[in-house]
Amino acid sequence: MSTITTQDGTEIFFKDWGPKDAQPIMFHHGWPLSSDDWDAQMLFFLSKGYRVVAHDRRGHGRSAQVPTGHDMAHYAADAAAVAEHLDLRNAIHIGHSTGGGEVAAYVARHGQPAGRVAKAVLVSAVPPIMLKTEAYPNGLPIEVFDGLRSALAANRAQFFRDLPAGPFYGFNRPGMETIEGTVDNWWRQGMMGSALAHYEGIKAFSETDQTGDLKAITVPTLVLHGEDDQIVPYKNAGVLQAEILPNATLKTYPGFSHGMLTVNADVLNADILAFIQA
Repeated sequence: MSTITTQDGTEIFFKDWGPKDAQPIMFHHGWPLSSDDWDAQMLFFLSKGYRVVAHDRRGHGRSAQVPTGHDMAHYAADAAAVAEHLDLRNAIHIGHSTGGGEVAAYVARHGQPAGRVAKAVLVSAVPPIMLKTEAYPNGLPIEVFDGLRSALAANRAQFFRDLPAGPFYGFNRPGMETIEGTVDNWWRQGMMGSALAHYEGIKAFSETDQTGDLKAITVPTLVLHGEDDQIVPYKNAGVLQAEILPNATLKTYPGFSHGMLTVNADVLNADILAFIQA
């Protein structure tokens, strides 16, 4: 396996496919998944001539199940370590859900100052903050995230079955047919990771205020969000991101779920490619 070791000794797994002299696209996955969640995008963009890179977040997938560092700052630093190890320049960084927060933190704090980032794409992403706060009164109450923690601690295996079989992909909506392989693959990815990383990651993706990161991002940024996202409500996320980012393009999709990158990959891939090539 291809791995790097970060400054704090954490081993991070990554994939690096395609011509090394091609423009790189680096993908940042959501909670509690792994780089495997980007299969549909990595194969598509590889076929278009790009170099495609993705890593497993610390405590997720094949990366080390370390006891510390399950926060947005470490997530961004780990991504930076991969990008620097591979010497990625003029790169497109694409993040889904928690990975969107990771992209925002990476671009603002590491990639943009170093001139490594050309564009960014935030898909169903968590910034500026999911939690209801004084600054964001329309956010979700803490009880929502406490419920996630309780479900994970009580029976992580069942919780990781119920979430993709229900709201994540919108399979709980009338007329939607469950894709069993997609549910199984979500469960497989989740159970590869550390229960501790997943438990502490809930705080990271829900309580980290990334308003400052969004304000600091000057590269062109595409914001994509499904209007039927039952995990990260689009009006409190994608819409706000587009208002805060200095150089944003927003596109929302009626009826699309949080997992639209998988179940609507043909639509999303085409829109992302158009943005990259523009």
